[in-house]
Amino acid sequence: MMTKSSYSGYRFPPEIIQQAIWLYVRFTLSFRDVEDLLAGRGILVSYEIVRRWVNHFGPMLAVDLRRRRSKPHTIWHLDEVYLKIDGRLVYGAPWMPRAKSSTFWSKPGGTSGRRSN
Repeated sequence: MMTKSSYSGYRFPPEIIQQAIWLYVRFTLSFRDVEDLLAGRGILVSYEIVRRWVNHFGPMLAVDLRRRRSKPHTIWHLDEVYLKIDGRLVYGAPWMPRAKSSTFWSKPGGTSGRRSN
């Protein structure tokens, strides 16, 4: 998270600044819409201040969020797939080989379908 010193010199606390930036980015609102939403909560800021906050703190918040985002794993697990091809229900597909057999288009009963490896 950004340090407290990065918010020093600003009239509003960091929570309000972060809330205004989050509203602008998350819901793709205009600066005036964010101004109205904050005014509804009793926080009087101009849309120009919101624009300055977004320009100044937005990139830093984006970097912080990217750091905290979970990384994708190297192992992916796929669910079973049944496809309807030419009116027939087929298990798997050519791009998904079965783990225990070398056939590609095999039916649930274990018999080979149209194609084998």
